[in-house]
Formats: sequence, structure tokens, C-alpha cells
Amino acid sequence: MIFKNFKELIESVQNSGSKKRVAVVSAQDEHTLQAVFRARKDNIVDPILIGDKVKIKEVLENLKESLDEDSIINVEGDAAAAEKAVELIHTNKADFIMKGKIQTADLLRAVVNKEKGLRTGSVMSHVVIHEIPTYHKLLAVTDGGMMMYPNVDEKKQIIENAVNTLRAMGYEKPKVAVLAAVEKVNPKMPESVDAGMLKEMNQKGEIENCIVEGPISYDLTMSKESAEIKGFESPVTGDADILIVPNITAGNILGKSLVYSAGAKMAGFIVGAKVPIVLTSRGSSAEEKYLSLVLSAAAVKQ
Repeated sequence: MIFKNFKELIESVQNSGSKKRVAVVSAQDEHTLQAVFRARKDNIVDPILIGDKVKIKEVLENLKESLDEDSIINVEGDAAAAEKAVELIHTNKADFIMKGKIQTADLLRAVVNKEKGLRTGSVMSHVVIHEIPTYHKLLAVTDGGMMMYPNVDEKKQIIENAVNTLRAMGYEKPKVAVLAAVEKVNPKMPESVDAGMLKEMNQKGEIENCIVEGPISYDLTMSKESAEIKGFESPVTGDADILIVPNITAGNILGKSLVYSAGAKMAGFIVGAKVPIVLTSRGSSAEEKYLSLVLSAAAVKQ
């Protein structure tokens, strides 16, 4: 299964027959709850709201929404709210987590806790899915939000996180482009060396269930015509599902360029933990938060 756009992804989640349970941490935030209740109305999630119960109810009243008492859990402080969300995952009472009115560091502190957290042994990485008007399907970009300057082993895990995520969504064998400025390994360009090593790992079966191409430039990745002009042959050209960026700066610039200059819609989340974590910024639009909920619901392992 390959999704052309978010509409197809939304319909797929709606047709799956089961709403996913989202634990919203420090849920007393109007923009977050707008997205949550839109997703609830669309039969995508059942929310569990954790935080200051009085403030949560005030927000619900302002939004003219209601929720049964059992689905609102009163706790004091953000740290306790994050710990409660993690506990709900461990006890199988929630399927994934969403950040509300809480600092990212406070939420992640509970997630990465060595004794009670949700670590899996892999690095945690940020995946953004874009719907781009000029591209024929949804496109994942990673990692522009979590790992700053990953080494080759960390990039291997970033690829595996993204591939596992797309496979949980129904993809069979995602096509992965490891981006660089050139198509040949150049010892003076570390990202090209890493890309060549990652492609080799894929060919040896050390990175499974995907096709890895690299090093490869952005234009050859996105345009089969450009690749043909340069004589570069690969099943990934013009048909990539996942772009691996060299570092957080490149990923941040690429992602924001696509949204602000190319009219892309985006949704993002943290993967590599036991469950997806919706970690949108305070400046994210209600639609971005909604689409990130859809994406996380689609990526929850069955």
C-alpha cells in the first residue's frame, strides 16, 4: 500500500475498524484539543486527557466538547502527567502519546527513563511526512528534528525507524534515498561516505525490508528525468518514499522549504520508542497536529 496524499491515509485509518487510544500529556491546551476532538469525530482516536482536570474541563467547555470522567485523569504537574502517559502505554490502556502544554524535554524525560520509560534499544528519531503538490505520493523526511549530527550507525537506525514506520502503515518495501550533494563517494564529503556505507549495508542484508540508494542528490532523487540525463540508474529515482538527510540542519531547512516555498502539508512524530509520540511545536497549526494524530494512529503496530 502506498498513499498518494493525506486524504487516502485518513480514509485508510478510518476504514481500519479500530480507533487508537491517544494519551494527551498536559492536555489543558486549546489548539491540541481542537486537533484531538477533530480526530475523535473522524473516528481516528479515542482520547485520554491527562493533566489539570479543572483547566482541561474549562478548555472543553470553550470548545463545546465533552468527555466522560474516566477519560480525564487529574495529576499535579507536567512530570506526573508524562509519567502517567508512559504508565498507560505499559498497561496497554493507550496506543500512543501526544504532547500538550508541556515542554518537550519534560515529556521526553519520562519516555527515555531507563527503568520505566519506552526505549527499545534503538535511537529515537523524528519523521515528517509531506504531501507535496508536485510529487505523486507522500514523502517521508528524517531526521530534521531529533538527532543532530548522527554517525553512520545512528543513520542506519534512523533508516530502520522510518522503514519500520512505513511498513506498519502498510508499505511493503520502501525506497530510501540517502541525500548528499553528489552521486559518488567523496572522502572529503563525510555524508557521501556514510551514504555509500549505508547502501552497502542494505545490499548485504544488514538493513532489511527496503531499497537504499546513496549517495544521491535531491534533484536525482525527485526527478527521474534528471537522473536519466545524468545517466544515473536506480529504482529510487523519481519514486523515493523516504529521504535521509545528513544532519538536523539540512532536514530542518528542507522541511521548512517544502512547507513555506513549495506548498507542502506536513505531519510529524517521534519514532523508535515503544509507541509513536506526537511532538508538534507550539507554533504548529491545528491541521498539522490533526494530521500528526492521523499519522501516529496509522503507524501504531497492530
